[in-house]
Amino acid sequence: MKFPFAACPLLLLAVHTPEAQARTGEAEVRAHANGEPCFTISEREERRFGSPNFDSIVVSDPLAKKPVLWRMAMPRERTFPVRYSMCIPYGGRVQALPQTSAVALEGGRVYRVRIEARAARGSVAGAYEARFCLARQHDGKLLVHHIGADDHEGRRLYGCLPPLD
Repeated sequence: MKFPFAACPLLLLAVHTPEAQARTGEAEVRAHANGEPCFTISEREERRFGSPNFDSIVVSDPLAKKPVLWRMAMPRERTFPVRYSMCIPYGGRVQALPQTSAVALEGGRVYRVRIEARAARGSVAGAYEARFCLARQHDGKLLVHHIGADDHEGRRLYGCLPPLD
């Protein structure tokens, strides 16, 4: 009779295997027409797996006391496909969608964006993530800087800090 009890942990692992296999895809951060960051899935993700259905987006600062800086979500009855050619602007522009007020972003800080996708037939990733910052230039201007998955921190914090002359 010891066998059934020994098999229970294995059965529990088998039940949780699909969740453990959920893949996180690659998001992309770029500058919107107004210079603010905007977010989408990477071109590679769309080519390989198609356009996911949008559920929500969260921009956070992992080092802040209140890490969530902005969040927007779709109502249950609505969604749209997130395509590489489109970009969801920070702070949102559609006031009818449930969202929080956007906290002002600072130069030289590393932020994280997570786009949640709705489960759909053939869907591969449940979420898409990226890191970014606003890099201060010599003239004081801030530019949106996407931090690649393979980028290393280094002295200039992923290229987020101005170069020293």
